[in-house]
Amino acid sequence: MSDSTIVTGQYVQIDQTPASLGARVLGRLIDTVLLLVYCAAVFGLWIAYMQMTGGEQDAFGSFLILSVFYLPALGYTFFWETFNNGQTPGKRFLGMRVVMKNGDRPTVAAYLFRWLFLLIDMHTSYVGILCIALTKNNQRVGDLAAGTLVIKEKDYKKIHVTLDEFSHLNHDYQPVFPQAERLSLAQVDLINRTLTGGDRQTRPERIRQLANEVRRFLGLADNGTADEALLRTLVRDYQHYALEAAV
Repeated sequence: MSDSTIVTGQYVQIDQTPASLGARVLGRLIDTVLLLVYCAAVFGLWIAYMQMTGGEQDAFGSFLILSVFYLPALGYTFFWETFNNGQTPGKRFLGMRVVMKNGDRPTVAAYLFRWLFLLIDMHTSYVGILCIALTKNNQRVGDLAAGTLVIKEKDYKKIHVTLDEFSHLNHDYQPVFPQAERLSLAQVDLINRTLTGGDRQTRPERIRQLANEVRRFLGLADNGTADEALLRTLVRDYQHYALEAAV
């Protein structure tokens, strides 16, 4: 099964695994059963109400049908995913969750797109099933339109704290050192630990030595940039390239 790669703020590469076709179909069946139970219960209440009013439908009865029955039934997926952090009861039971392709929480607009495309995915010659089976990340048409994935819950827990730490980067960010793309996760982690940890007395010397090693490794000319500023800029540039590769 293919994975979708995320790089966290700790520079750890995590593969979030898309939920399988079988799990998604089973989750949909569970949600369908729950929805049918809900509809049956509301229909029973409606029959009781009609018996109480002698079979006459007034304005209150019409409002009751619309607000209590039709809207929750039609918006079942949208409401559950929006207000339950990407999970319907079926998804929760099977350990699945909707996330954006970059691992972030979906927006209300993304949930809305997924819901609108259910008509295509579920009722047009099983297009959704075929799309899940044939796409790399097991995405239905609604997922492709919204830029979302359905992944295994265990993966979501590992990437729960992800892209917030990259808020200083935006689409207009211009890397200072293109050579930063050649750094590995382990090397950037070493730079980060040198900048943030260790004995304060030896810190300046450790930063100086590491900066010189990095200059030699990447072939950077000594243009007068302070050692600590150089290392911090390289970390930001690496984050930029890592995010570009992950999204």
